[in-house]
Amino acid sequence: MKIKQSHFWYNKRQRNGILFLLILVFSAMSIYFFVDFRTAKTPVFSSEENKQLAFFQSQIDSLKNIELERRKPKIYPFNPSFLSDFRASKLGLSVQEIDRLLEHRKAGKYINSAKQFQQVTKINDSLLNVIKPYFKFPDWVLKRNVKKAPTKFNKQTVVNQTENTTRTPLTNDLNKATATDLKAVNGIGVKLSERIIKYRNMIGGFIDKEQLGDVYGLKTEVIENLFQKFQILSKPHIVKININTASFKEVLHLPYIDYELTKKIFNYRDEVAEIQKLEELKNIEGFPVEIFNRIALYLKAE
Repeated sequence: MKIKQSHFWYNKRQRNGILFLLILVFSAMSIYFFVDFRTAKTPVFSSEENKQLAFFQSQIDSLKNIELERRKPKIYPFNPSFLSDFRASKLGLSVQEIDRLLEHRKAGKYINSAKQFQQVTKINDSLLNVIKPYFKFPDWVLKRNVKKAPTKFNKQTVVNQTENTTRTPLTNDLNKATATDLKAVNGIGVKLSERIIKYRNMIGGFIDKEQLGDVYGLKTEVIENLFQKFQILSKPHIVKININTASFKEVLHLPYIDYELTKKIFNYRDEVAEIQKLEELKNIEGFPVEIFNRIALYLKAE
């Protein structure tokens, strides 16, 4: 009995400790049951403070939208005639549509309107509406869309056509011929002769027969008639610019070179440090090799 009593017997100090422990337990339980530990309620703001919060939130949303727009991939103006397969795929064209465009290019033909681009590639209207605002055509292409009023057939028309076929040009050099000389060719009138002269001035002079195909409205049979009377005898006087020292703007202003091609040329120049010869440009992905001779007319590598 004494052994059992030794286990349940506590001195005063031990009893005080047990009492203090019980007080702590009951205090903790009371705090748990009677104190609200939930998060604080949303503060109530005045109408003026709400206006300020709405203003700051609108500013934050505006900055977010600006940042999202900045991160979107930018589309720069480009000539669809020289669109590379890589760039075309980025714009959303399918493999079949890209192949149709490349076949059109291989045939030596060019794209001169958004409608013609759709006819060649057969892309849908929705994709065309997205990308056609970025199409970049030469000035003469932009001006040629004005439809001509139908010309009435009369005696004066017959006289003009007769004059065109009987007039003798003052020169047989295509790069020296005037608009009046060109009207001696059957099928070339006032407008078309002026258009040929304007295009010749823009590119600095013709260097091969294929360039005449770039003149809007000049049909193949008319080109054949033209070369029965004229030949490319004198070389065009063109001041070549050094591709290694030229500025971006100088290269961009050259004929046959659009923004995308200029960018690729400068990226390649940065990679190789210096272009030793112009033939290196053919190594650039998407470079229009078929018109290299025309582009090389305006450039030199030194």
